[in-house]
Amino acid sequence: MRDSVKAVNWGFIGCGSVTEIKSGPAYQQTPGFKVYAVMRRDITKLKDYATRHNIENIYTDADELINDPNIDAIYIATPPDTHKYYALKVAEVGKACCIEKPLSPSYKDSLSIYEAFEKLNTPLFVSYYRRSLPRFLKVKDWIRDGFIGEIRHISTHLSKPASEKDLSKAYNWRTDTQVAPGGYFDDLASHGLDLFVFLLGNIVEATGIATNQQKLYSAKDAVTATWLHKNGITGVGTWNFGCSHHSDTVTIYGNKGTIEFSVFHEKPIVLKSDKKNETLFIENPKHIQQFHVENMGDSFTNFKKHPSTGKTALHTSWVMDKILGTLNS
Repeated sequence: MRDSVKAVNWGFIGCGSVTEIKSGPAYQQTPGFKVYAVMRRDITKLKDYATRHNIENIYTDADELINDPNIDAIYIATPPDTHKYYALKVAEVGKACCIEKPLSPSYKDSLSIYEAFEKLNTPLFVSYYRRSLPRFLKVKDWIRDGFIGEIRHISTHLSKPASEKDLSKAYNWRTDTQVAPGGYFDDLASHGLDLFVFLLGNIVEATGIATNQQKLYSAKDAVTATWLHKNGITGVGTWNFGCSHHSDTVTIYGNKGTIEFSVFHEKPIVLKSDKKNETLFIENPKHIQQFHVENMGDSFTNFKKHPSTGKTALHTSWVMDKILGTLNS
């Protein structure tokens, strides 16, 4: 790693849709960060991306980017089935790394990634950026300030209709069991479950039922789960991707009130309690990973602890596998 007073040069492995607005510009706009190079196998799309985002250096070979001595840190923005492959290569050269969520498609692979970076004490971050968003930090404040008393339970429901792409049965890596065994559950529920751990603490027990109701693709499309946080809070969740309308609701129940919010929809967060009633709309930033990326900058320069690390993401991988029934212990 370079001296913290110098710019941290980032290399992107993958420059697809997630990097267009959600993440890429956040890296470019964060003080002390520079997107030095990007990699993609498709040279035409690679050149187009680099031109539009004013990035000087391009690679079609990930190994060349990883081993470029001018690059200090790597952002892996590829589908999850390749995360372990690239992450272990990054760990070998001792460079800091941020990986798109989920950390990998399985707890076993996530553990391998975590251990590789932990062994060398190399920074590892995962893009569970909701841990850094102001709207969810306000929810955490309400909990910390005791407005709903002792927390008893959390309930979450996410449902969506099948998309035109789903109905056409066209290929989509997000619903391919070889890439994402849990389908949209891997892609979307991981965000929510990781957030609930951030808000309420680690989960010690989790179980679920996962099935494929529509038979539109190979991955699961309906999951129901129950879990127990270490502090005794119970949880229940349902994720279904073949319902009539899009619903995204979370309720945290305390002995003195409730907090309601959405994981994905930009709706107000609502506090109802004996002590206080409040409805707040807190807008997300244009580049939704902005605060997540800025927090990485703080961790490099000010040694501030980042909320989303390999360790926290590893726990989320464990919870996901427990719910999907792919992990026995």
